[in-house]
Amino acid sequence: MKLNASILLTLASTLLLGCAGTGKQATVAPTVQSAATVQTNNDFPTLTRVEYVMSCMQEKGGKNYDNLYHCVCAVDKIAANMSHEQFMQAQTFETNKNLAGERGGVFRDPPQSKALRDKLKSVSDEAIAACFPNGGKTSTPKTK
Repeated sequence: MKLNASILLTLASTLLLGCAGTGKQATVAPTVQSAATVQTNNDFPTLTRVEYVMSCMQEKGGKNYDNLYHCVCAVDKIAANMSHEQFMQAQTFETNKNLAGERGGVFRDPPQSKALRDKLKSVSDEAIAACFPNGGKTSTPKTK
């Protein structure tokens, strides 16, 4: 079965638009709405979620199913309380605030920097407390 070039182009552009959307809900006829066009507020892209979970698992002691489950829970809670844009900006400010001199000042000094870093810390602390046993605190083994 041969497909017309215009049909292939339409299919390819539909798939690309679905994968590379801007996060805004696509305009669809009111009576027909496919599952691919429905998006929730503050939904993080898969890459952001995977990067967060991998980093979280490393921080919490390694790659295992317990950490996987708890870290996925945490990123879901963060996504429910921050937009992806806020999350990425806050991470950028947090990661680069300790750069020396003027380079670091660009990330430290803007008023939105402290506000977003504080929000990320607050939301992250709440997520860790809700998703991890003992609020994410690791207990130290007692020795005799």
